[in-house]
Amino acid sequence: MIGKLQTGLIGVAITLSLSGCQSAYYSAWEKLGVEKRDILVDRVENAQASQEEAQEQFADALEEFSALINFEGGELEEVYDDLNSEYEDSVAAAQDVTDRIDKVESVADALFSEWEDELDKYDSDKLRRASAEKLRDTQRKYETMIKAMRKAESRMQPVLSALQDNVLYLKHNLNASAVGALQGELKTIQQDVTRLIGEMQTAVSESDAFIRSMKN
Repeated sequence: MIGKLQTGLIGVAITLSLSGCQSAYYSAWEKLGVEKRDILVDRVENAQASQEEAQEQFADALEEFSALINFEGGELEEVYDDLNSEYEDSVAAAQDVTDRIDKVESVADALFSEWEDELDKYDSDKLRRASAEKLRDTQRKYETMIKAMRKAESRMQPVLSALQDNVLYLKHNLNASAVGALQGELKTIQQDVTRLIGEMQTAVSESDAFIRSMKN
């Protein structure tokens, strides 16, 4: 019976999430003993994973673009198709990063709002002050992390824009001379990807620190 009840509540929670009813969604999880702080940690871990996957994807796209620029014979259309596929995968990876960061912000806003409201419920001034101090400390650590996440996220668009321009150009100019015309693009994209990966690694490290602080 308990198992069926939990399964039913999980189903309700998923349905409420899809319908956008966040307060009811969190309430459904709380009935299962899953608090907002638990959901926040879970979503930070998911966002972290998506950033790590994005790092790999953008590195793969750079490698494919480099292979195209250094084309020395064979089927140029196949190389172009591979680059186009990597570009599309990079777009999907970037969207996943954004979606997961948005979800982190959603539950964090709900958690901090609830925490702030509940400070007024304390009878003990000592416990209220301790809780308020913990809230401020958690918010500071969260802000450091989310800024790092958003900064890394912002680095993806220049790379995507450059890849899109090159893919579109090659689509209608699929020949060796067109590839040669793009030689100068490689260095810029390399720099952008290197910058992106560096920012992603910083965001991942900040996520680790925040997760540790929440679990402690």
